Amino acid sequence: MSVFGQESRSFGKVAVLMGGASAERQVSLMSGGGVLEALRARGVDAHAFDPAERDLSLLKAEGFERCFIALHGRFGEDGTVQGTLELLGIPYTGPGVLPSAIAVDKVMTKRLWLADGLPVPRYVRLAAGQQDAAQLQAVPDVLGLPLIVKPPREGSSIGVSKVREAGALGDAVALAGRYDPDVLCEEFIDGEEYTCPVLGTGADARALPVVRIVAPGGLYDYQNKYFTDDVRYDCPSGLPAAEEAELQRLALAAYRALGCRGWSRADFMVRASDRRPFLIEMNTSPGMTSHSLVPMSARAAGISYEDLCLRILASASLDYSAAQRAAKA
Repeated sequence: MSVFGQESRSFGKVAVLMGGASAERQVSLMSGGGVLEALRARGVDAHAFDPAERDLSLLKAEGFERCFIALHGRFGEDGTVQGTLELLGIPYTGPGVLPSAIAVDKVMTKRLWLADGLPVPRYVRLAAGQQDAAQLQAVPDVLGLPLIVKPPREGSSIGVSKVREAGALGDAVALAGRYDPDVLCEEFIDGEEYTCPVLGTGADARALPVVRIVAPGGLYDYQNKYFTDDVRYDCPSGLPAAEEAELQRLALAAYRALGCRGWSRADFMVRASDRRPFLIEMNTSPGMTSHSLVPMSARAAGISYEDLCLRILASASLDYSAAQRAAKA
């Protein structure tokens, strides 16, 4: 069976990296399980590999030839696993070391996007030593109320709070601080939530259809993301063509600004008052569960879940090719 010009068996022995040690371990196991089943159904010699239970050096020792990264969050989506795979010389899916390390940090991502003139909400970073009562009191003066508080290096809405009054800010910062010593306070964008996946590399990268997310009470939290059927997802998004095209343009610009390759997913808020879009974050190892948004968008583009997994696996690569390594030796 051929897929995108490549026989499934030519992928060799494939490790689906799942689980890991981050706060998103449970979601990663669900993503990885789906990917593993899809790859095996298409004849790929795929095996589950949990870095929290087995040393990554075993990938080389056991003859794995490429890795599908289905890890989420730190120790999987942050450049650490990517760097290890570079040292092992095993091609892997998704962006390389530097884009992964930047994108997992929402503050660094905002700084880079702002430098490229891309729209992001106003924000205040509270470092570990900058979270006393006086400093917290100043945050609503800068950002207004309500505002969003989150750990800058976590995903899946873990540790995220919407603060409606100044007196609740301390508890929200304490919750975020359980997951990250730094805390990100962000302007609340009153509007609609959208997401847009991107597949490919460089000039060949393409944005997939935009997905509109309608959560009960506007609460798109961890529980609603993965464990209920209460959220409505619209794909096609229902946006006017010009607005859909603008979100796709911004997703591609954000993807390229970070230097992403293979695949990623950009999240947006579109402000209701003026329809202005704001980039929220870039997911460099997006979810692949039954509730996940990249497979939904891909289906709207005529790409099945199994074909999506194969396409992503086919894009596995290294920052430094074998030839470059040999030249430096």
